[in-house]
Amino acid sequence: MEGLWHSRNVAILIIPGFFFLFGTIIGSFLNVCISRIPEGLSIVAPGSRCPRCLTPIKPYDNVPVLAWLWLRGKCRTCALPISPMYPLIELGTGLLFVAVYERFGISQASVKWLFFVCLIIVLTITDLRARMLPDVVNWPGFAVGLMFSAFVPPDDGIGYLLSQRVFHRMLPEPVLGVLDGLLGAAFGSLLLLAVSWLYRVTRGREGLGMGDVKMMAMVGAFLGLRGTFFTILIGTLLGSVVGLTIVVGIFVARWKANVAERASRRGLGSARGLRWAIASRYQLPLGTFLGIASILVLFYLSSGLINLAPQVR
Repeated sequence: MEGLWHSRNVAILIIPGFFFLFGTIIGSFLNVCISRIPEGLSIVAPGSRCPRCLTPIKPYDNVPVLAWLWLRGKCRTCALPISPMYPLIELGTGLLFVAVYERFGISQASVKWLFFVCLIIVLTITDLRARMLPDVVNWPGFAVGLMFSAFVPPDDGIGYLLSQRVFHRMLPEPVLGVLDGLLGAAFGSLLLLAVSWLYRVTRGREGLGMGDVKMMAMVGAFLGLRGTFFTILIGTLLGSVVGLTIVVGIFVARWKANVAERASRRGLGSARGLRWAIASRYQLPLGTFLGIASILVLFYLSSGLINLAPQVR
């Protein structure tokens, strides 16, 4: 009995530790994707190297998280500062991998959501840094999401209802999963497409990029319709609050006040109004907030409001 208790305690420590270490290694690869994809560079070759002196990074200087600490955030050869983004993404990926294990255990669902987490990390950080959501991530992610939905369905129940009402029979489980994924993808992408069109008509300028639309198609393929709905709801709410806070902060800090004052002297309007117009032009990375929301939906709402764990119908 004591040996069994000891084995369970060891497993409680070892398995999450494995997921954390594996996550940090994957996080190191995600850093490569985040850095190179916006530049149109290969994520395979050449190997990691300093962008200034082009010195290849030694394996012992490429250890996730720890290497940045013992290098003190600088290139060993030319002392170029290394962004703290790299260890933070490695650490965050490791923690999210542990969270997936704790939520879904060792299962097919864990494999699905580990892939999802990796895609979301790349898209979230890329949109934050470069204001872009690359097709090379969105479209393969969409295909992978549908594939996984065949084995680990979102279990929205929408596909089940359609099979009963339209086909008058129970479709195979994989077909229902793919159907739920397609419905989620269609709902998310078409909703954002409609919002983008409405914003362009009413405001006379682009408000949402097509990258956001494609990202929600990918998210919908994984989460299904209900998960996609809550992702958009939480993401837009979070983005609105943060965006308004940033705009107000820019206005209060009098950012580019000299530009507004010069324009005001030329009769283009009041300096205060022009400062607000400049601040309100801040470009919000909506994809970043949608990514954060999708992770919240996965980990926190899945236990009650939205059930994303696979169930037997």
